[in-house]
Amino acid sequence: MKLHLYSVQAHEEKALDAYQAQHPELELVRIDTELHPDTLVDLDGVDGILIQQRTPIGGDQTFYDTLSVQGIKQITTRTAGYDMIEVDRAKNAGLSISNVPAYSPRSVAEFALMQIFRLLRHTPAFDTRVAKQNFLWAGLAAREIHSVTVGIIGAGRIGGTLAGLLHALGARVLVYDVRPRVEVSYVADYVDIQTLLKQSDVISIHVDLNSTSIDLINRDAFAEMKTGMMLVNASRGPVVNTEALFEALDNGQVAAAALDTMPNEGPIFNADFTNGAIPDINIAKAQAHPNILLTPHIAFFTDTAIDNMTQIALDDAIKIIKTGQSEHTV
Repeated sequence: MKLHLYSVQAHEEKALDAYQAQHPELELVRIDTELHPDTLVDLDGVDGILIQQRTPIGGDQTFYDTLSVQGIKQITTRTAGYDMIEVDRAKNAGLSISNVPAYSPRSVAEFALMQIFRLLRHTPAFDTRVAKQNFLWAGLAAREIHSVTVGIIGAGRIGGTLAGLLHALGARVLVYDVRPRVEVSYVADYVDIQTLLKQSDVISIHVDLNSTSIDLINRDAFAEMKTGMMLVNASRGPVVNTEALFEALDNGQVAAAALDTMPNEGPIFNADFTNGAIPDINIAKAQAHPNILLTPHIAFFTDTAIDNMTQIALDDAIKIIKTGQSEHTV
């Protein structure tokens, strides 16, 4: 069986080597470019395609029909998000689409928890001061985690894991999700989104990107929040309206934000602009903003998550090719 893996990163090589050693019958072709119509490699003898990218494939119906005609049965993304695939067109062509929805919920939950602590303890501000040889404490007294209310929007695998971690630390935890889970109710209180916005000192977002979550956190949502609250977004960039966030930071409605994801991040995050300008005005503004803690979509980036993403994605691709189905088809 021959599989094409697009946009293979250096950090995936070890996991791919291990999988290849366990499955010598497979031919894993590693391609360093993303999958787009103009980067499609010759499909002669290819059984399956796996991708990892944040920019859209950009394929029209003819592109996906061509994949199907040439014997491709699936596209598997080595990520939880799958909005980079034109899913309707792919399915119209008879292709199965699969993702890795739970590669390591704890990796993202632990990262969000770390960012919550960093915001509450003002460590970015202290880092900035110390870098300038300013060791003053003034104005940066912190809050302890058990004294705050943390709201979690999206209490699935990641949000639910974060709720458990926060509960263990003594925080009051509020959650909003359209699909309540019994196990989460043991460690958090389910409330409507308006109550969560109004009562939370910190809000952490963990929702999928879909038509209902785009601009979920907009001007109206910020207006409902506590003055001086803090925001963590480790889900997807378009969930938060960037202009509304800048306004809320500038008028003091939001004291600080930790952003691990932003709109249009695809060509920027995991790239080096040390010697040039950041080619996106909002990401450049966020990077320079004194009250934004910006990281380049790394909440998932642990050795455990990388291994699981590789293993699960390859297992799923093979299952679909052999049987036509997988538990992770979307």
